[in-house]
Amino acid sequence: MQTRYDKELEDRLTRYCAIDTQSDEASPTAPSTECQLDLLRLLRDELVEMGAADVVLTDYGVVLATIPGTAPGPVVGFVAHVDTAPQFAAAGVKPRVIRNYAGDDITFPDAPDLVLSPADHPYLGQKTGCDIVTASGTTLLGADDKAGVAIIMTAAREMLANPDAPRPPVRIAFTPDEEIGRGVTAPLPGDLAADFAYTFDGARAGEIEYESFSADGAEVRITGVSIHPGQAKGRMVSAITLASKILSALPQATMTPDTTDGREGFVHATDMEGSAAEMTIRLILRDFERDGLVAKGEMLKQICAAVQAGEPRARISCEIRPQYRNMRYWLETDMTPVELARDACRELGLDPVSVPIRGGTDGSRLTEMGVPTPNLFTGMQNIHGPLEWIAVQDMARATELCLAIPPRAAAKG
Repeated sequence: MQTRYDKELEDRLTRYCAIDTQSDEASPTAPSTECQLDLLRLLRDELVEMGAADVVLTDYGVVLATIPGTAPGPVVGFVAHVDTAPQFAAAGVKPRVIRNYAGDDITFPDAPDLVLSPADHPYLGQKTGCDIVTASGTTLLGADDKAGVAIIMTAAREMLANPDAPRPPVRIAFTPDEEIGRGVTAPLPGDLAADFAYTFDGARAGEIEYESFSADGAEVRITGVSIHPGQAKGRMVSAITLASKILSALPQATMTPDTTDGREGFVHATDMEGSAAEMTIRLILRDFERDGLVAKGEMLKQICAAVQAGEPRARISCEIRPQYRNMRYWLETDMTPVELARDACRELGLDPVSVPIRGGTDGSRLTEMGVPTPNLFTGMQNIHGPLEWIAVQDMARATELCLAIPPRAAAKG
């Protein structure tokens, strides 16, 4: 079904996706990459041009703006992140639109052997007649989360074009570095100044999520004994060998991302770098419950200690740092924002579906920091890889949802 928002959403998504905004966990800056500011500055300028109030790009890299209220009610926030995932190529994205999708296999101009098939991705098979956006085959698309950005920008323009429509004040935030767990810093909840908020960072149409992983990050550093290999017998200690022992000791059949689903957590080595002299392994730990997350951290520490005990000449450290916690712990005490979104979804003729997020959003941190923030759908699929795609019409339904929530919030006072 075509809507009046389709053209604007398509234009915004393809323009935003063409801008490189990949974040970098190894960078100490905020934002972690300078390129994210290219899109953040563009969004700031577009918000000013469309007439939003209080538009600012903060010194910590977040664009904030206000859609003035026309009725009393709680301040509602809408949030999306601009960065794309570090795990796959994200520079030089060439978005393309497949109009009136016929339901067949989709091929890619820059990767002839790559195929996106509804046989492998059944949700795609439900999108016959829709306009499908993909990249060209060698990069991700970046609909995660530039679809959310495009949805909020389109809804903001619509709200500003209708100043008499009933709504409470609406606050907008576009964040950097969500993909590396640094999108929400200490000043943001106060600067956002919303009673509750929503991230547009979800997948299938109708999904309203209020439960996410709890997450920690781990860094294992291994220092071996380096010496010329020709003189190494009985003297060299290879950090690469010890790193391999640590990774092989992790439960491979029951605790990796590719062997778990539903409410099962995992331990995942995201990258490893170094040499025989010194190695660094970075891992992410995920579980839906706090005690399960703690148990995974303890398991990793015990593995490192055992490998260290087997080779006392090496030095092995394991540092675990918190990333975010399951938003359910806070939202289940007051489901008001979730129920508002569900009611608005039903009003649009969509059946709301709540499934646990096998990941996290900026809403996980915002909720933990005092701003209840469930997650809403955008339509994005196959994120973080070359088969990423999204239907413009799913984005249009999300835009309608974004527009439907503030009047409902005003009506409830």
